[in-house]
Amino acid sequence: MVKKYQPITPSRRHLTNVNYSLLTTKEPFKKLTKRLKKAAGRNSSGKITVRHQGGGNKILYRQIDFKQDKFDIPAKVETIEYDPYRSAFISRILFKDGERRYILAPQGLKINDQIIFSENAPIALGNRTSLKRIPVGTFVYNIEMIKGRGGKLVRAAGGSAQILANENGYCHLQLPSKEIRKIPWDNYASIGQISNPEYNLINIGKAGRSRWLNIRPTVRGSAMNPRDHPYGGGEGRAKRGTRRPKTKWGKITGGHKTRSKKKWSNKMIIKRRK
Repeated sequence: MVKKYQPITPSRRHLTNVNYSLLTTKEPFKKLTKRLKKAAGRNSSGKITVRHQGGGNKILYRQIDFKQDKFDIPAKVETIEYDPYRSAFISRILFKDGERRYILAPQGLKINDQIIFSENAPIALGNRTSLKRIPVGTFVYNIEMIKGRGGKLVRAAGGSAQILANENGYCHLQLPSKEIRKIPWDNYASIGQISNPEYNLINIGKAGRSRWLNIRPTVRGSAMNPRDHPYGGGEGRAKRGTRRPKTKWGKITGGHKTRSKKKWSNKMIIKRRK
């Protein structure tokens, strides 16, 4: 359930948050964390290349195992944890040989659950196996695009892809965007839906909370001068003054396809997203 607050201040009136009562620990496992350098949207010269970044709370990066390549060794779920670098919850698992790793937690995973990554893994929540073994209609996440390189698709909170068909060495998947694409059926995927499905219902509530998240203010183009933006200038509230919507640098945005027509994976797309 999404957590709501009493409107004791104006900023709390619409504030909502994820209910973190499902989490089992506050402190991460130290050996699986590292501090990443904050770039604040700047390149190696110190120039801002990505706007509206900077500040934010100090956060530790949890090293997530997206490959999940420790095969045929059972593992036990130790914790369900918060990760400041992603929208989904993560889980610390303990393998039978004593090694610990972080993985993306699927919805419904509980402490002391047993999971396994294997070609012959049972079709059960959290297990990981090749796509050709997973029945049609099953929901999967953390899907490999190229075998052995780790999961690249469906890793955000609440996400899941549905298996529609298996034929001619390919698995047909419907992704969260409703795009249908082919993935080689020897590639691995995890079974279930990513945790924290209510993440999209969060209301930031106040500007200060955006600053905690490393997000700086965004100025409207229409509030700028003509030299700073194609929408700038004019007396009072002026119209856009340009036929097609554009970025600050004059690049067309609305309805303009940005995907390369020569991209190698175009042949894998059966149906484009809407």
